[in-house]
Amino acid sequence: MKSPVIIRSIDPQRSQGLGLGRGRGRSLAVAGIIKDWIIKHGLSPGDRLPQEHQLIADLAVSKGTVREALKVLETQGLIRTRTGPGGGAFITEVREDHASALLANYLLFRDVSIADIYELRISLEPQLVADLAPRITTEQVEELRTRMSSYTAPPATIEEEREQRRAELEFHETLAGFSDNPLLGFVCGFLARLLKELTICKRIYDQPNPELRERGVSYQEQLIEALCARDAETARAVMQAHMRAAQRMMLAQEAQLTKGFLSTSERQ
Repeated sequence: MKSPVIIRSIDPQRSQGLGLGRGRGRSLAVAGIIKDWIIKHGLSPGDRLPQEHQLIADLAVSKGTVREALKVLETQGLIRTRTGPGGGAFITEVREDHASALLANYLLFRDVSIADIYELRISLEPQLVADLAPRITTEQVEELRTRMSSYTAPPATIEEEREQRRAELEFHETLAGFSDNPLLGFVCGFLARLLKELTICKRIYDQPNPELRERGVSYQEQLIEALCARDAETARAVMQAHMRAAQRMMLAQEAQLTKGFLSTSERQ
């Protein structure tokens, strides 16, 4: 493991005259200053921040404010703290699953719908595969085919049906992970993960839907063929058709489930 980089001071000019405010707002502002400093100095995972006493002196804030700011950064997954000899605050790489969980929590009470998700997928995933087509590797194609192998045959049970739906979405997560555009890849992967966790989607996946699986497999096979041919425009067109078809079928099942729920409520 590499030796941690230790840069011993933060430019105090960032914290002077900024009106950092009080309480939580002050800690968040200090956390922002530290993040800017990390970027400015090009720190990477494993590098260490200045010691606590140095942060207090450089930023001209209290021990409590510095500790709260570091706690903010640790909660965000950007640093980890270690006690004892050689301890301190160390830069960590924010894991994608951690970032996704934070964003999912933000959306938890905002009534995100299947229609909302597919509106973005229809716009973004065709661009994702068009960008990928000219440079996809043989190993990446084989990984996609391996993903597909778990749902090409019809499911035997409802549990298998559910697992196949999740595996189909993981195919799209895999595609997103191949993207050279980190923002595009993250958003596309997050949308697929969100469909696995949305309550209405879980209810949909509990219902047999051979057409959804069969059409999904067909589109994915066409997509792999286009990617292997380095045909960006065909890959884009196939993915767009795939997303539109999936949107229609998912919304139709959502409407059917909602209608069934309303009919049951009326009888009660």
